[in-house]
Amino acid sequence: MSRRHVIAPGCVLAITALTLAVAPAAATRPAVPARGAAVSAKPPPGMLEALARDFGLTKDEAQIRLLNEARLTPIEASLRRRIGDHFAGAWLIPPRAQTLVVATTDPADASLITALDARPLVVGRSLTDLERVKEKLSQALATLSSVRYVDVRTNKVVILTDNPTAVQKTIKTANVDQAAVQVTASTERPRLLHADSRADSETDLVGGQAYYVGATTRCSVGFSVTKGAQNGFVSAGHCGKPGSATVGFNRRPQGAVKDSAFPGDDFSWVAVNNDWTPQPLVGNDTAGTAHVYGARQAVVGASVCLPESGATLGWHCGTIQQHDVDVTYPRGVVDHLTRTSACGSPGDSGSSVLSADQAQGVVSGGSGSCDLAGFTYIQPIREILFAYDLTLMTSHTGPVMSTGNCGGYSATFTGTLKSSQFVYQPRNRHYHSTVNGNHYGCLESIPGSDLDLYLQKQIGSGWVTVASSDSSHPFEELKYTGTPGDYRYLVLASGGTSTYTLGYTTP
Repeated sequence: MSRRHVIAPGCVLAITALTLAVAPAAATRPAVPARGAAVSAKPPPGMLEALARDFGLTKDEAQIRLLNEARLTPIEASLRRRIGDHFAGAWLIPPRAQTLVVATTDPADASLITALDARPLVVGRSLTDLERVKEKLSQALATLSSVRYVDVRTNKVVILTDNPTAVQKTIKTANVDQAAVQVTASTERPRLLHADSRADSETDLVGGQAYYVGATTRCSVGFSVTKGAQNGFVSAGHCGKPGSATVGFNRRPQGAVKDSAFPGDDFSWVAVNNDWTPQPLVGNDTAGTAHVYGARQAVVGASVCLPESGATLGWHCGTIQQHDVDVTYPRGVVDHLTRTSACGSPGDSGSSVLSADQAQGVVSGGSGSCDLAGFTYIQPIREILFAYDLTLMTSHTGPVMSTGNCGGYSATFTGTLKSSQFVYQPRNRHYHSTVNGNHYGCLESIPGSDLDLYLQKQIGSGWVTVASSDSSHPFEELKYTGTPGDYRYLVLASGGTSTYTLGYTTP
């Protein structure tokens, strides 16, 4: 087994692998999120409607939810990094994901969390502590439990089993904090499925399309990737062994499985021949084509969608329930999956899972069906890319802004910051924009230092970060398209002492 670093009440279902067979006096400890804070494109046709349907929301409420997720996800990433060993997980509160809860074992972190418009929760166990407990239990309980995961909402490790008595006995001998474990009765039985054939005629390679390994096994394309000059796609590992030939959904020769892993992990990558043109897309003309812009991991509670089986019927959507989930299939244990409440169907194994325009992973298996409600388990995309040294094919969002310096901006400010200090500009105040338009910001510092740039807008009585540039380099640049209002820049020294130059232009 590899070692890489919420169940809906009243629903007991079987888990299946879905094959088919972001100057003035300085202060410290600012509250700032990580880079990235906006949905880069409109949801594809059908996805917004699917979100509204599956979440019981209006179309406008579904749109608000996506905007909340895009704003709060980078905040979670920044707090996770800054809280460090005290971090105990984070999640979004339904139905519109307007609140981010961040758990920590250190009460001193609460002011940092609150200043970012997140809700702090002080708990007894860190995420690292809980992961260690799960790792100790997972192998010992593989034959007694169908699913094992860290539930950040309850600050416990949850064990699903149809034999609670035997599980409790095993836990007592495992040298773990028993108060950190919750045993839940469940009759889930993971199993693998296979599905029937189908045909089509297109040769563009798009996430969600069917492909076949051998005479009977049908799976789905995950995401288009490259490795050097070789094009291909990622999918589930249980779909085919290395060397297995594949054919596309039109039954034309497609390529071969270059490498795969199952059990332990559940991922593979397929190298395609020149007849197939990989695209940074998911879906099809009927389901609505979604562009893929990156692979930022979404927060627990964030929405995810996958194309319906074969990508011809639309989208199925749900939320991320837990990360770091271990699942027992008849053919072995797969660990460190992500559990979602989006339902899946036979043939969805390997299919792409998106949160807005961000790739999350490929489908490994699922519980129940879309007729009854269920869950899908996904193999995180970043692990696949790392394992095989692959590059995710993404759509471009527009021209590159960077020129390498901060010249040509309408306003310029300079100063010096020590590590962990921050300052608001202009002059510890703000500026007012009277029209809709683009805000451009640029920050230069001394090579070897790490200064970051954040644009904040006043909303009500507070300030919300609306754009950010948070890299480890001495040059940061951002663009934000905004409405009239009051804005300010926050400059943070994440590492090292440095002079800086801030340039910005308003609409």
